[in-house]
Amino acid sequence: MHIVAIGWLYVTALMALTESSAVAGVLTFLFYGVLPTTLSWWLSGGRKRHHRRAPRSEEPSPDARQSTRER
Repeated sequence: MHIVAIGWLYVTALMALTESSAVAGVLTFLFYGVLPTTLSWWLSGGRKRHHRRAPRSEEPSPDARQSTRER
């Protein structure tokens, strides 16, 4: 995934260099490169964020762990 993002940012940087003005180049790089890349990284990390926020219901409670040790 990272190599694709790096490649895309490289292509958009070259596109930005060929623009007729500096403002157009910066806007090209931002709107064609940085924003889509950031959005795709954020969307692809959604499952990881969800798992970090979800409570861990699979872990036994401390009382359950103690009772299994006594057996």
